[in-house]
Amino acid sequence: MRILMGAQNCGFGPASVLVAVSRLLPGHERVFVGDGIAAEFARRNAPAFDGIHELTDPRRNGAAFFDRLLENSDRVVSVMDADLVLRSVVADRPVVLVDCLFGFWQCHHSLARIRELCATLPRTSFAVARRHLARLSPHERILAAHLLADHSVVQNFPGVAQRMAEFTAARGDGAMHLTGPLVDLGGLREARDAREAEPAAGGPDYDLLINIGGFKNFLLDFDAHNDYLRLVDRWIPDLLADWPRFTRVLVCGGPYAGHRGSTHHASGRRVDRRFLSQRELLPQVARTPHSFIAPGLSALHEATLLGRLPLGLHEQHHAHPFTIRNLAGTLFGDLAARFADVLPGLVLPEDDYTGTEALVSVAGRVLREDDLYARFRSTFNERIEKYLFLTAEQRRGGAAELRRVLDGPSAASVIATILTAAG
Repeated sequence: MRILMGAQNCGFGPASVLVAVSRLLPGHERVFVGDGIAAEFARRNAPAFDGIHELTDPRRNGAAFFDRLLENSDRVVSVMDADLVLRSVVADRPVVLVDCLFGFWQCHHSLARIRELCATLPRTSFAVARRHLARLSPHERILAAHLLADHSVVQNFPGVAQRMAEFTAARGDGAMHLTGPLVDLGGLREARDAREAEPAAGGPDYDLLINIGGFKNFLLDFDAHNDYLRLVDRWIPDLLADWPRFTRVLVCGGPYAGHRGSTHHASGRRVDRRFLSQRELLPQVARTPHSFIAPGLSALHEATLLGRLPLGLHEQHHAHPFTIRNLAGTLFGDLAARFADVLPGLVLPEDDYTGTEALVSVAGRVLREDDLYARFRSTFNERIEKYLFLTAEQRRGGAAELRRVLDGPSAASVIATILTAAG
């Protein structure tokens, strides 16, 4: 079976899930199509695919090339890319939508209205179909894609079950499927095996892993709206000064590809900035005793399934406060750093774009205003101190607590069931 695959071009989360799903499909021809940060992640994890096509390649006519890919595919898998679902529906290709943020998408129109728009969708062309849904917000178009796809796979999270019940009733079939973590199970297994062989390998490479994720999205970029990255750069030397125990630090993320990657040595300490592939990163997650992560679900799943409890970094975009808020009462949720520590009473707009825009503004203020930066440094140190002084038993308990909260049916079995049903 030839499977065309794509992911929402927004940070590493969707592309990471796509790579994980692709690795669950051995024996099929897996072809990636996309652009931007999703394509960068796919290229860095090329062994997960049998072919990679970038839509920005100037040698191709984007729309015509996409149409040919669809025509020559047996099935489509989309990770939160609503347009890919829509193209597949118009091309009459069976499509599976995979969603790791189903509970996050905001809905201003009623579900009945979205269902009506889906039921009356014209299928003469992608452009016409897209205009038909133009009154929906980007979030609502993803929700509409759940009604249009032949099957949808939803990763578990607090609040997801109730929304799934509503959408299942609206669909009128059993084509929505709940799963547990959508992660690279083979890579996690290899990372655990490597950790068990650690004494022979000479121990961990680093004292601390800082994973800031893909970072780039509809607003954030490596060279624009990047005050968060500049804040991290200002803070790391102070982190090393405040915590002498960290002598070898690995900083990972999308911004550190190519020439942006670097190694710095100072006073016997080393800081490496790298963009690692998924299967290069997972062994570091498994072996490094302490980690700080941007609070995205993929990184959180990977850490806790490896028995690690990370510390959440301050929020980059609107999905991060959503995640932390919904994990309140867990050790991870309660320990996570947040900009409200720096600006007590901070209220962020409940909107993806304006909420992210507000976080960009806050990061800029903290970067440039010395009094706010001093508070950022001191309040973060308070969080770090609590994290570092957790006992091994508390760490294991915190990781297990999250696994229970986020658990669900095996993604591998759910995907296999869908493909088997498809024949």
